[in-house]
Amino acid sequence: MFSKVLIANRGEVALRVMRACRELGVGTVAVYSTEDADTYPVRYADEAVCIGPAPAAKSYLVMANIIEAAKITGAEAIHPGYGFLAENADFARACCEEGLVFIGPSAECIERMGDKSSARETMKTCGVPTVPGSDGCLDTVQEAREFAERVGYPVLIKATAGGGGKGMREVHDPADLESQYVAARTEAGAAFGNDGVYLEKLVLRPRHVEVQVLADNFGNSVALCERDCSIQRRHQKLIEEAPSPALTEELRRAMGVAALKAVRATNYRNAGTIEFLLDERGSFYFMEMNTRVQVEHPVSEQITGTDIIKEQLRIAAGEPMSCADRAPFTPMGHAIEFRINAEDPQHGFRPCPGTITLFDPPAGPGVRVESYVKSGSRISPHYDSLIAKLIVSGQDREEALARAARALDEFVIEGPGIATTIPFHRRVLENAAFRAGDVTTDFIETQMGDVL
Repeated sequence: MFSKVLIANRGEVALRVMRACRELGVGTVAVYSTEDADTYPVRYADEAVCIGPAPAAKSYLVMANIIEAAKITGAEAIHPGYGFLAENADFARACCEEGLVFIGPSAECIERMGDKSSARETMKTCGVPTVPGSDGCLDTVQEAREFAERVGYPVLIKATAGGGGKGMREVHDPADLESQYVAARTEAGAAFGNDGVYLEKLVLRPRHVEVQVLADNFGNSVALCERDCSIQRRHQKLIEEAPSPALTEELRRAMGVAALKAVRATNYRNAGTIEFLLDERGSFYFMEMNTRVQVEHPVSEQITGTDIIKEQLRIAAGEPMSCADRAPFTPMGHAIEFRINAEDPQHGFRPCPGTITLFDPPAGPGVRVESYVKSGSRISPHYDSLIAKLIVSGQDREEALARAARALDEFVIEGPGIATTIPFHRRVLENAAFRAGDVTTDFIETQMGDVL
């Protein structure tokens, strides 16, 4: 095991990794921007190094500064968390070139699966179901039009280097194809430095179901059940639960087997997620692979008894993962995660930066809160608006729902000008479709339209 790990991130994920390290007896190094100098993760770490001013482009995204911080503090490995440089193949490669262990998959694997077109082809080759789509990028509007006419509308334009809904456009009418194609390429180029796009047949009213996977260097791989992430706004997840209310045991096993095929086909190592679309008939299709730990990993931990961050550290250190003999595809109880963002749902989920004057999280049986803020913490406009994750678990979904209602009622966050998604989550809990487990990715538009 490593003696010291640098965490190349901020906020709640940085603190989450540091806590896992501390339990394993591993020293930690925090990196921070001048904006984050007084945050709790910086105080919690054994050492801390300032890597630049507030804008992420001048701090958390500057690879050279992070690597230098690791070298001067004697860290042996770097954990990227999620976001920022977590899926940056150049960063993974640079770490290796400097003699540092990147806690994640290889740069080659990140590259291969980060290109959505390449990932689709890999999945098709190994027998994982994929949505009908174009073979590679479509370089002209005419190519896009010909493909759309061949598979039939509606279609989905997607950035090949994309994620988080950027560079993604639905096209229901042929008359809109050209404008949406141009808009998708423009947005993809600005967001990823790569304006390549491809087309897929649009699956109407799907569920978003993903499988958490782990693989080590000893031939062990495991699928830690699935998570349902269908409640989203603008392709950003808001609520995740595990297991999915929509899956039968037969479908759960089939999806888990497909996820492990993907792991083996890519020679994957460390933690990752295989994301699927599940249609109304029970057919599922590969969507993408996330080559990092996910924001929603705690729900998988709650129903499997696995500490995914510790497993990442073990695998990266060259040890076998401790959960290799875990019973596959078998959930224990039910868990739900609510992302608590400093956003105003009544005004299009507008970010609400400011200073928190009161932060009073819930507690009690089956309640877990992941956060980096305290009363007096400042929510910066420079970064993501996620301030906490509320994870509830129970013996079954009904108990988890009851605990969610109780915990959300207990959760108090106050501050001048600060609104949060807590009231939105309370309303979701009261929704009949959600309580029945009958939700698709258009849930907010069809069930909560007044908040858009």
